[in-house]
Amino acid sequence: MAAPLSVEVEFGGGAELLFDGVKKHQVTLPGQEEPWDIRNLLVWIKKNLLKERPELFLQGDSVRPGILVLINDADWELLGELDYQLQDQDSVLFISTLHGG
Repeated sequence: MAAPLSVEVEFGGGAELLFDGVKKHQVTLPGQEEPWDIRNLLVWIKKNLLKERPELFLQGDSVRPGILVLINDADWELLGELDYQLQDQDSVLFISTLHGG
């Protein structure tokens, strides 16, 4: 069984507005059978942090196109995207690049 993880989850570029305007969240993910990955984290975020309009943050089991995801300051595309296995003390940053005009 995977141990609980302490992870920093941060939202920027306007994405924080979907989370009551709070940019940084220090979260403890509970222990579970499978290791925590970004796919599981997104489900947890939807259930526990997301306050409104999930369609502006999520699409299917991933983030919407136009949301940049950085894991420990590295593009998640280099780390396996949804399959990246979270480690204790990881930092995950979601930045919306979608802006009105």
